[in-house]
Amino acid sequence: MKGQLRIALPKGRIFENVKTLIAEAGFSLGVNNREYKPYISDSSLKLKIMKPQNVAELIGLGFHDVGFTGIDWVKETQAQVEILLFTGFDAVSIVAAAPEGRNEEELFSKRVVVATEYVNLTRPYLEKRTQDFHIIRSYGATEAFPPCDADMIVDNTSTGETLRRHGLKIIDTLLTSQTVFVASPEALKDKEKKQKIDELSMLFTAVLDARKRVMLEMNVAPRLLDEVVALLPSMRSPTIAPLYKEAGYSVKSAVLRDDARRLIPLLKKRGVTDILEYPFNKVVP
Repeated sequence: MKGQLRIALPKGRIFENVKTLIAEAGFSLGVNNREYKPYISDSSLKLKIMKPQNVAELIGLGFHDVGFTGIDWVKETQAQVEILLFTGFDAVSIVAAAPEGRNEEELFSKRVVVATEYVNLTRPYLEKRTQDFHIIRSYGATEAFPPCDADMIVDNTSTGETLRRHGLKIIDTLLTSQTVFVASPEALKDKEKKQKIDELSMLFTAVLDARKRVMLEMNVAPRLLDEVVALLPSMRSPTIAPLYKEAGYSVKSAVLRDDARRLIPLLKKRGVTDILEYPFNKVVP
């Protein structure tokens, strides 16, 4: 359909977080595992699922308008895209790793063979360490190369557990990465598309902000009101309403989820009653 906003979604492990974010933003999403063009309830949007390695580059080339991928692939493909939103999803580090017991000085004392999917990130890293190297582009299972088929690897890891299971140790971190929402510069120049992109960014941001916060609601005696309000952090200021027959006040405050654990026992100790905690769906300042 003409005028549709073309959205590239990442296949694989990061897809589930992205799919949930889109659903919580208010869209119905239908996905068949064998298809690459899922259904979405907004006819102004057109989705395609592809490998995250390809998303940023294709958006930069203008084949898609926006999409989700890792910062690592934005950097690796040197894609000309605008990062609109850091989601915090799927945080990984891009690391150099070598077999346990292998001395770094020994490693770089001769020609070093490195297996990686991140050729463009790896080359400048190696050039700072040595001029004698050879990069093998891997296509998955990079950790299986050493020690027989490579001296070291550059790969992504979240915990380092897979590397340890293969007898590898991290010797350097090249980059930290997470899932980002990116846009084509050309799409941002189109007035209609930019409006839709801004709306999506706002909805996604509202969902992510809501996940960090909860609403605290409580009943407060008049003599305690000033003291309780002083305790409560909020986005602007707490909402205060009088209770029936001047029995006190109902106080509501949006607080960070981590703060709620500290505040609830403190409020109870100060004499606050009927404390409720509940989540948000979206937070739009």
